Amino acid sequence: MTNDAPDVFDPRLYAAGPPYAAYRELRDHLPVAWQAEPEVLGWPAGPGFWAVTRHADVVRVLKDAGSYSSALGATQIRDPDPADLPFIRRMMLNQDPRTGPGADDPAHQDHGRLRRLVSRAFTPGRIERFEALARERARALLTAARDGAEDGVCDLVADVTDDYALLNLTDLLGVPPGDRGLLLEWTERVIAYQDPDEPRVTGDDGRPVNPRSPAMLAEMFAYARQLAAYKRERPGDDIMTSLAHGELGGAELEMFFFLLTVAGNDTVRGAAPGGLLALAQHPSQRAVLMNHQVAVDTAVEELLRWHPPVLSFRRTAVRDTELAGRRIAAGDKVVVFHASANHDERVFSDPHRLDLTRAPNPHVSFGDGPHVCLGAHFARLQLRVLHEEALRVLPRTELAAAPRRLVSNFINGIKSLHLRVS
Repeated sequence: MTNDAPDVFDPRLYAAGPPYAAYRELRDHLPVAWQAEPEVLGWPAGPGFWAVTRHADVVRVLKDAGSYSSALGATQIRDPDPADLPFIRRMMLNQDPRTGPGADDPAHQDHGRLRRLVSRAFTPGRIERFEALARERARALLTAARDGAEDGVCDLVADVTDDYALLNLTDLLGVPPGDRGLLLEWTERVIAYQDPDEPRVTGDDGRPVNPRSPAMLAEMFAYARQLAAYKRERPGDDIMTSLAHGELGGAELEMFFFLLTVAGNDTVRGAAPGGLLALAQHPSQRAVLMNHQVAVDTAVEELLRWHPPVLSFRRTAVRDTELAGRRIAAGDKVVVFHASANHDERVFSDPHRLDLTRAPNPHVSFGDGPHVCLGAHFARLQLRVLHEEALRVLPRTELAAAPRRLVSNFINGIKSLHLRVS
């Protein structure tokens, strides 16, 4: 399969930010476009995939688990090692609801049960109790960054947002303070695996090792078991206590710890600096927020639309089907691009303009359908609190250097954000 579609696969493209011009060309002319998967940065070539870029089609794929499976090939663009697939399918993210393929297979029918169990732990009441702590932490980190800024310039990623996201998550999970650095190390290993500047593990053949393989996650899983045992003896008001005393099996608990550690940390870790960057680049919109002309909750939704923390997710076609006039064969990879859907002119008026008053705002930054983000409420709370405190502590911000972005076609990460603050 070949066409003249612009490339939106190469992770190196994203070092300059999401390729919005290429997304628009695809939306206008090839909304479901075949993409090649050449070898890049040491990762082997793949068979290719369909890139889905229009909002309506992205939502359709995310909602239709009967046609587009999370279990058949998992949810990353690159195919996992076939030997690792049964292990990867133990994670809720890589399962289908009962209506999906393999509904009679016990290994693939637990999605709804697991979501219900975790939802009980991820209660709004428990999350709301973290608001005061998150606010105190945001204020302290922002104040220290401002007061310690050399020549008035600080790196809000290193000084504020990395710690803010990590410490909030470890409080929610109930991770002891001395162990919190481990979670950051594990997150970076899994999320930043495409970036040549980040640490990576290579095999005997010199190729990078999949960070989601059983061997690479063994250390994290062992820690999850130890933490669960600790919580059974010393329970607290945290999610790991709820999970350790709940109905989850040992392997399920390990996978949830992995999912919450990586996804729970990196959602806010990606969205927070992206929102602060957008406000620094759009001072008139920041003034709208400063002058209370829009609710912070509404502004946060626009900042999430503008800078979604996750760029793409993969599904696999269950059967021969058709999408936007394209014939898709059973077994083909189908990848939805959240950042493109969030800029679709068919849904958003003037989508390339930051408008903090935009409403309604049906962005897909937290996904849609049966896999919509379980921690979205927690993420929104953290982002609202951070922006409220940033307006108080940093009434003026100005971009002091171009941001350094993560080399990734999966996570919309910012590695450094130098702002002049006062």
